[in-house]
Amino acid sequence: MKTKEELPEIRKVVVLNAPIEKVWDAVATSEGIAKWWMPNDFKPILGQEFTLYTGEYGNSPCKLTEFDPPNRLGFDWDKDWHLAFELKELEDEKTEFTLIHSGWDANKDTEFGQPHSVIREIMDSGWEKIVKKSLPEYVEL
Repeated sequence: MKTKEELPEIRKVVVLNAPIEKVWDAVATSEGIAKWWMPNDFKPILGQEFTLYTGEYGNSPCKLTEFDPPNRLGFDWDKDWHLAFELKELEDEKTEFTLIHSGWDANKDTEFGQPHSVIREIMDSGWEKIVKKSLPEYVEL
């Protein structure tokens, strides 16, 4: 029997030139999430199940497990992962945004048969672009 061997969480932090309310609308509404990340049917209700429409990878089931406006939301993503968005209000109408993607296990494969260790590296690179380019381009308009 394999034991769980956790891989480090993915953590991305960016300071956005936008007030916390605007960033919260971008990360806690279906329309906002679709603009900078992915189409979805998200509803900001604790315990609500929703779907991320991931294109060629099919649909990903999710469930909202944390909801603390305008500071944090978190959800379970597929069977293994947890994603959290943390917001911190800064001076001069700036917001620090932190993305935390956890649930990585070196002994697990995704439903597509790819090891978590491989997918974690791909996702780490993807999150770098999404958090540091796509999200700022959307909220700093």
